[in-house]
Amino acid sequence: MNLLEVNQINKSKGATLKPTSFTVPKFSKISVIGETGSGKSTLLKLIAGLLEPDAGLIVFEGKRVLGPNEKLIPGHDGIAYLSQHFELHNNYYVHELLEYATKISEKEAEEIFQVCQISQLLKRKTDQLSGGERQRIGLAKLLVGSPKLLLLDEPFSNLDMLHKKTIRKVIQDLSDKLKITCMLVSHDPLDILSWSDEILVLHEGKIIQQGSPKEIYFNPINEYVAGLLGEYNLIDSNSIKLRGAFTDHSIESPLFIRPESIEINTDNNSGIEGLIKKITFFGSHYKIEVETEEQLIILHTNITRLRIGSQIYIKPNQLS
Repeated sequence: MNLLEVNQINKSKGATLKPTSFTVPKFSKISVIGETGSGKSTLLKLIAGLLEPDAGLIVFEGKRVLGPNEKLIPGHDGIAYLSQHFELHNNYYVHELLEYATKISEKEAEEIFQVCQISQLLKRKTDQLSGGERQRIGLAKLLVGSPKLLLLDEPFSNLDMLHKKTIRKVIQDLSDKLKITCMLVSHDPLDILSWSDEILVLHEGKIIQQGSPKEIYFNPINEYVAGLLGEYNLIDSNSIKLRGAFTDHSIESPLFIRPESIEINTDNNSGIEGLIKKITFFGSHYKIEVETEEQLIILHTNITRLRIGSQIYIKPNQLS
């Protein structure tokens, strides 16, 4: 059953969103990706009832979401929106802020505090918190209001690696333990691919592709989508041998091959011959640039014995 239905909403003044439609099933995890200015934040604010659509309909639990022109206080009680520019009132104890917002039992609130990893922060004042701690408290403040849909706008922005890892686990636990439907905006492929049930790709205010993380990652419709989720090889129409090795000859559409979808064969001449031009170490893998007869190819590998200038053979990774 769908929790949310978005029907042909658009916004042209101040922020642009072209006619957009999609549904969000209960307890699902939906990510929205796109370049800066593509309409991601506008979409979330429209769903939350914080912006007025020029046209279209947003239905939440079978009822239309009212815009700010129709309500004295904008927003919807069942929809929580965490902006990337959220603020916490200064000179308050954390437990005071949370108590003012709580609409649930003490036991339920304690579970949220544990999931958000803030139980140890309740007796601190808000001006004694780090950025990551403030982020988690802002999230808990919304959750104790008992929303059914949580909208997260760039929740990982402006955080160091340690706090980002903590927030990532918190958001995962929200879905697994609290069973809350979530929509998330992020620029980091690692945040998107490992978390989402479905991805919406926005470009110039329009959804241009929608599907599962695996589908969007391995079968992007164009270079814009491919680039949003990481490195890729675009095999051009003149690269006959490469296209033949990685797909059916009859396919004429753009062919995108991810670096990890290519395997190195150093033992015999099975595959496409190439010369290693560059090796870059990234900790978990090496990025290898290989010059073939037809074009330059990038791939990822854990093989350590490779050297610049070595001749190798490449072929599709059967596990990808």
